[in-house]
Amino acid sequence: MIDHNQVVDALRSVKDPHSGRDIIAARMVEDFRVEGTQISFSMVLKSNDSDLKSALNFACMQAIENVFPQAQVHIHVKIKSDQNQVSDSVLPQVKNVIAVASGKGGVGKSTVAVNLALSLIKSGAKVGLIDGDLYGPSIPTMLGLQGQRPRVELLYGKHKIIPLEAHGLHVMSVGFVVEPEQAVVLRGPRLAGLIKQFIQDCLWPDLDYLVIDLPPGTGDIQLTLVQTIPVTGAVMVTTPQEVSLIDAVKALNMFMLQNINVPILGVVENMSWFTPEELPENKYFIFGEGGGKKLAAYANSELLGQVPLVQSVREGGDTGLPVTIQENHPVGIIFKEITEKLMNQVNLRNEMLEPTKVVQMEN
Repeated sequence: MIDHNQVVDALRSVKDPHSGRDIIAARMVEDFRVEGTQISFSMVLKSNDSDLKSALNFACMQAIENVFPQAQVHIHVKIKSDQNQVSDSVLPQVKNVIAVASGKGGVGKSTVAVNLALSLIKSGAKVGLIDGDLYGPSIPTMLGLQGQRPRVELLYGKHKIIPLEAHGLHVMSVGFVVEPEQAVVLRGPRLAGLIKQFIQDCLWPDLDYLVIDLPPGTGDIQLTLVQTIPVTGAVMVTTPQEVSLIDAVKALNMFMLQNINVPILGVVENMSWFTPEELPENKYFIFGEGGGKKLAAYANSELLGQVPLVQSVREGGDTGLPVTIQENHPVGIIFKEITEKLMNQVNLRNEMLEPTKVVQMEN
């Protein structure tokens, strides 16, 4: 007699090749039936990959045979893509990919990326973060993950990296695989390989948002990203000053190129004014005013919010305790408002526009 529950337990040993979860937890098994020695079920896949179908079929049959050698197993494969997910099979378990970009360094882009990602988690979303700034990986420090190394797992003959986790956020960074003081000396093809590896060879769980912190400018990493995975939209980070704005326009124009065509979800103006902690009502516009509004208008997008220059924001980043995880921090409240606007912009973008496609670059 074949026990239904034992068959389900046996199938829990089979893993989803994209997220690493067992196929029962990943809800990949439907229409399950046991009649005598006959076992039948549907295997639900989010992409039509013949090698993957074959490997999963074999793994399921082997798992059941180990418990019930007499069983006759019939598996039907269903392809069922989620309408909300990005239109590509690279990360079918990720619904939205958000690039956080800037024209120049030193504008606090990584601080914005980390706090946006953590604020999205506080809103109830499942979120991952890729530190795409391969030359200056600061996110391990900001999340208190310095010195930690990700695990590697062999899955269907391929080595997969398990992202680290901090404050509920799944994270991958080159800072996890090089020493903090080690110089990252890489040419274009190696940079491209690393960003592809972070996307394709990591076991990302089911995510509502994958936030990618890009390096400043319009280089190899930006181009590799849009050629590897469809990006739902970009968030531009600038300071109010004119020099930052000029560079930000260049970075923004890359996303708006006809063959790239990544929607601009909005602009975050960082370091909008300086507020001393002992004088919370005072505002000193050290870097001028209006840069964020100008950039948002240029992109025909929205100014998501303005983040003041506050000492405790820097301290939180240095100690691995970003302001968004600190209770009732004034800047954390600002990031909450920015995040709500960003989520609305993502929903609006998904309702109004076709899914972004992977960019095909011509030589």
